[in-house]
Order: sequence, then C-alpha cells, then structure tokens
Amino acid sequence: MAELLRSLQDSQLVARFQRRCGLFPALDEGPRENGAARGLAQLPAANGKGGRGPANGLRRIAAPQAYVQKYIVKNYFYYYLFRFSAALGQEVFYITFLPFTHWNIDPYLSRRLIIIWVLVMYIGQVAKDILKWPRPLSPPVVKLEKRVIDEYGMPSTHAMAATAISFTLLISTMDRYQYPFALGLLMAVVFSTLVCLSRLYTGMHTVLDVLGGVLVTAVFIVLTYPAWTLIDRLDSASPLLPVCAIVVSFFLCYNYPASDCYSPTRADTTTILAAGAGVTLGFWVNHFFQLASAPTESLPVVRDIPPLTTDMLVLGLTKFTVGIVLILLVRQLVQNLSLQVLYSWFKVVTRNKEARRRLEIEVPYKFVTYTSVGLCATTFVPMLHRFLGLP
Repeated sequence: MAELLRSLQDSQLVARFQRRCGLFPALDEGPRENGAARGLAQLPAANGKGGRGPANGLRRIAAPQAYVQKYIVKNYFYYYLFRFSAALGQEVFYITFLPFTHWNIDPYLSRRLIIIWVLVMYIGQVAKDILKWPRPLSPPVVKLEKRVIDEYGMPSTHAMAATAISFTLLISTMDRYQYPFALGLLMAVVFSTLVCLSRLYTGMHTVLDVLGGVLVTAVFIVLTYPAWTLIDRLDSASPLLPVCAIVVSFFLCYNYPASDCYSPTRADTTTILAAGAGVTLGFWVNHFFQLASAPTESLPVVRDIPPLTTDMLVLGLTKFTVGIVLILLVRQLVQNLSLQVLYSWFKVVTRNKEARRRLEIEVPYKFVTYTSVGLCATTFVPMLHRFLGLP
C-alpha cells in the first residue's frame, strides 16, 4: 500500500500524462536549485524588453522569475480542453454559475450548492495547510498556472469542488425535475472527471492529490446527506442563525492554520466562508421579511424542464448582467471602504499591497467584502430584478 501511494504521488506519473497529451517542456531545465531551475536566467521574459515572440508551437506563461517555464504544445485539442476544464474549478466559474443558478433557475438548488461548496472547500483548504504536501516537482512536470503555485497540493480543491457541485446538483434535482437519471449521472461524471484530469495536465496536482480530493468529497456527501433537509430549513431557524454564521465563519478565517510562507490559501478561504455567511444571512433576511417564498423540499416536483427559448435566454442573460454589475459595484465599494478604515486604524500607507497580506487586514477586509457580496446576490439583486420588472 505504501508503495502504491508513493507511485500515485510521483511527479513522474504526472509528467508522463502531460507528454501523452502532447505537452512538453521546451528544454531540459535540469534539477532546481533554491526553488529555481538551472539555466533559468537564460530564459527570455514572458513579456517586455528582451522577450521575443514565441516560435511556432511554443508558448510561455507569465510567472514569477523562479517559475518561468517554456513549453511546447503538440496537441491543441487537449490543451484547450484541459485549460477550459481547469477554469471550471476556478473563481470565474463560481461567480458566474452559482449566481446564475439562483437568479434564473432555482434558489433552492443554489442554496444547497453554495452551502455544500463552502463546507467542502473549507475542509480542503485547511487540509492543505495541515498536511503540507508539496505540489508536483518541476521539472519534470510543466506547470501552467502561477497564482496557486505556492499552495500545498493535498487534497485537490478543484477535484473536491467539481465533485461536490456536480453530484450535489444531481442528487438535488433527480426528485425535483424530470429528466433521465442516466444522463444526469453521465454529465456529473464527465464534469468532475474533466476538472480532475485538468489538474494533472496543468501540472498542479499529483494523482494522489486528485484521488484524495474526490474521496474526501464522496465521504462528506454520504455523511451529510441525511442533514440536507435541515440545511434547506436554515432560513426559518432562530434569529441568532445569521449572527452565528458570521461569528463562526470569521473565527475560522482569523484562526486559519499558520503557514511557513505566504500563500493565497487563507485569503481564498476567507472569501469562500464570507460568501457562505453572506448567502446564509441573505436567505434568512428573505424569509424574515418575506421578500421571497422559502424554497423547501416539499414543493411539488417539476415534471418537465422548460424548453430553452430565445425569450428565456435573453431574460436570463439580462438578469445575470444586471446582477453581476450590481455585485461588482458593491464589491468594489465595500472593499475600498473597508481597506481605507483598516489602513487608517493600523496606520498603514494607503495602497500598500504588501499590507493587505497582514492577518489583521487581509481577513477583515475580505470577510466584510464577500459577506456583502453574498447578501447582495441573494437579497438585493432579486429585489432589483423585481423593481425592473424582470420575473
């Protein structure tokens, strides 16, 4: 068993998968020294002075100097497939798919998806900084992403989120909408599989990282499924619920496991928990002030999924555009105000980006910002839709 785990954690296995999919390093960079590749100084910059345009079939990524890599793509089908699949597990997908589901499809589904997603992501993020398992070695692996390169690898939160969202959606809709279960299962498997394979292709995780993420999520879904009905009724619970959600979430963010060096893990975790707290507050406000009917599991089963028409598509895109614009405005406004207050309180020079990484600044400003975003998305955006006559 120990030998099997070591083989699944081997970077060479990831590198072989990349080669089979047509992704190769442009040159043999040799072993790393002090976190950088030998011969790195000879590589031209990805952009700017001294950087020439890439040759045919050659691509470069902009990255910190210690991680600048050149690579050759020999199969562009896999390249674009897995780069797109990787985006399905990133922030751009969550800030589009989850609000769109709430505004245009079913608030009941969006609430379940968001709460399960928040819990799963928190478990995954904390596990990374407790286990401290490194990402695949480069070389031999080619790494295509730079933002999370300083994070630890085990488990893959992309794999966890993709598995949680796809199978929570399947379980929550199979008794609510009428569609072939086999088709829904196939879509869930394909979605999660593509995201998992993209983590190998982009060189960000080992096979064991991905399998660990899927397994943890599967166990989580099985253990929590009996409590999902209780989750559906949280908005009608005690008035102390939103207070508890905000206080507990902030406590977890502020007491996030310390890391040896800075990585975006704590900031991302704060963003996720704050959004979950804001959504919980928003659903409670909707119920308490009767701003919207509470979507419970007792609602009648929808026998047919309505066909997609031009009018429905235009309406959905209009509601989504209005909602996203308002969310972005609220996010920018609250972020600027919270940073100004914190900078003044801690006597930090304005626009000091390094200061944003300090615990006492990063956690509060992100928490306040994304709690406001969650509340806005679930309460104020639907109110604006009704005001504008968008059903």
